Amino acid sequence: MQIGTVNSTTTSTADSSSSSSSMPTQTLNQQDFLNLLVTELQNQDPMNPMSDTDFIAQMAQFSTLQQAQQTYQSISETQAAQLIGSTVTVTGTDNTSATGTVTSILMNSGAPEILVNGVPYSLSQIQSVTPPSETGTSTSASTTSSASTPSP
Repeated sequence: MQIGTVNSTTTSTADSSSSSSSMPTQTLNQQDFLNLLVTELQNQDPMNPMSDTDFIAQMAQFSTLQQAQQTYQSISETQAAQLIGSTVTVTGTDNTSATGTVTSILMNSGAPEILVNGVPYSLSQIQSVTPPSETGTSTSASTTSSASTPSP
């Protein structure tokens, strides 16, 4: 069975801090998968149709892929949120470095970005992280007074 090509592959370039000789990557999204599946069903041999087991296996694989993507997004959001208050050094799109405190998290097309000195940066642009200092907290153990304990 011959299947036509899917025309809507998404091409994304590598992160801007990498060398200019990097190759773009191609990924399939949910719509591409559904287009491919419909094309496969339309062009199947009527005398030898696609097995329902194959169809269910493909759907299960796609569901697993969606769950993995959601897990990755959730982990990225958690990592970004943990950076609030930290001092970071980031590399901008023009290859200049900036250092500042992460003040908030923004969501841009489903991807978290940190706000440093009023400028949003993706997590891939972070070069170093210094955790927030714990000034004002004492590291010594507190002692309790036993001066007035009620007697039984």
